[in-house]
Formats: sequence, C-alpha cells, structure tokens
Amino acid sequence: MIDIDVARRLQAAGLRWDPADGDLFAIDAEELRDEVWMLSSMVIEQDLGRHGRRVFRFNGTTEWALDSVEEDEAIWLPREDQLRKALGVRFRTLRQEADGGFVVELETDGRTREVPAPRAEDALAGALLIALGS
Repeated sequence: MIDIDVARRLQAAGLRWDPADGDLFAIDAEELRDEVWMLSSMVIEQDLGRHGRRVFRFNGTTEWALDSVEEDEAIWLPREDQLRKALGVRFRTLRQEADGGFVVELETDGRTREVPAPRAEDALAGALLIALGS
C-alpha cells in the first residue's frame, strides 16, 4: 500500500477517484492518518451528506467514534492494480530486480522512462506522478 503522502501527491497531480467498494482510504487528520479504511457496503458505505456532498458512513460498531466523514477528508490509497490501470497505455512493464526492488517502464513524451522503487506499488505511483506531470 502506498503512503498517504504519496497518495496526497497523486491527488494534487490530478488523479481522480470514483469511490467503489473495495477501495482503501485514509482520513486526512493527524490522529487518524495511520488508520486504513476500506469502502464496503456493509461496513463503510457512500451516501450524500446534508449539503449534497458525498460522505462515507461508518455502520454499526466498525469505529464507534466515527459516524461519517466527507469525501474531501478522505485520501484514496490506490492499490497496485488501480495504479497500473491509471497509467493506461503509458504503462510498459513492471519487473522485479535481483535486489528485490521493482522497476516500472513507462512511455511518456515519446520516450521510455524507468522508475525504480523498493515495492511495486511505489514504482507504479512514482511512474504515475511522472505521467500526470507530463
């Protein structure tokens, strides 16, 4: 899973989130930023709040102190498959190196670039940041 700070950078770079069951997110508040939540119609569901803005409602005893949070308070933590999908046709390959790290090859601005990272999702997120910036 990518770090919330990387997720925040992806969001600022223009990565759009259409929340769906199974998506992971963190709440952008200092005391909650290390907690990871998953949208699920049985546990945390989407709804519209009083002002017509999307909220995530916590059902039952999932988290007794939380009733709901607005979507703009949540930071999407895209999974590896979601990062790969967001790269689209720019994605070329993902390979594991002998040292255990990973490298993503992406096509951007008419050339192939390599993005190394210790974990696959970090390499994909780095590649996506590059792609969104070009």
